[in-house]
Amino acid sequence: MSQAVVSVIIPTLNPGEQIITSLERCLEQTRRPDEIIVVDSASNDGTAERVQRFIDKHAKDPTTTIRFIPIQRQDFDHGATRDMALRESKGDFVLFLTQDALPADAHYIENILKPFADEHIAMVSGRQIPRPDARPSERLVRQFNYPAQSHVRSAKDIPAYGIKAFFATDVCSAYRRSAYLEVGGFEHPITTNEDMFIAAAFLYAGYSIAYDADAQVIHSHNFTWKQQYKRNYAMGREITKHQSLLRNAKVAGEGASLVKNVMSGLIKQHAFGELFWFVGDCAARLLGNRAGTAAAKRESAR
Repeated sequence: MSQAVVSVIIPTLNPGEQIITSLERCLEQTRRPDEIIVVDSASNDGTAERVQRFIDKHAKDPTTTIRFIPIQRQDFDHGATRDMALRESKGDFVLFLTQDALPADAHYIENILKPFADEHIAMVSGRQIPRPDARPSERLVRQFNYPAQSHVRSAKDIPAYGIKAFFATDVCSAYRRSAYLEVGGFEHPITTNEDMFIAAAFLYAGYSIAYDADAQVIHSHNFTWKQQYKRNYAMGREITKHQSLLRNAKVAGEGASLVKNVMSGLIKQHAFGELFWFVGDCAARLLGNRAGTAAAKRESAR
């Protein structure tokens, strides 16, 4: 692993000063990346200038090359843009971070690469630790989805896990380049869940995917009900459109388990106002998912 080339790719859109914090965190890692690529969707907040100053400041750094790739905002696609950046990179292992996901410590890259010691691992996802300002329900959701126990999944786990077997996140992920190219890369055009669909492709190709709880980033969202509806609309639509890729894996009762877990946690905290809010949040998720599913079915029937 020490001889492997490691690239980090960060897609951006108006990230503000946080992009500099992200770049600094990457350079502070115990296993520094050999390359960092920022792919920017025509930000109008001075991102290009900020990143260029950072590149100039570190131009003589012998360890890490930093590149800036601008694209038109309308050309951004969750799958196609990441695919382009990966193919532009030189890494044997390619890591993706979103602009609002900050490595929690200096060992993030070191830890997310460890599972690749097993040559059958094609993809690794890290653990998301909620931000200090995360609302109580969001904290519990993150704790449920990103537990403290690491695990590995293969195709034999699909019957037991159902669609949850494909759970992965490009908020903080790493890919074995050779496996990525073997399965053809990300689906595109696509509005969300490119990580889930390539995870499915890996499993059906005979690879395994890992979740490493020691590879941690600080990341969470305080979505409004409207934002949650739109997010789940996109998810429902894309999952329905890609049922053939998922081979109609059963939808396990993971959603119900999450709701039960979060509600129980809020009751224990006596956070009854937050419990009421979370009920509305769940309704927004459910209605958005159903609307997206219905939209995809209408589209396929045309």
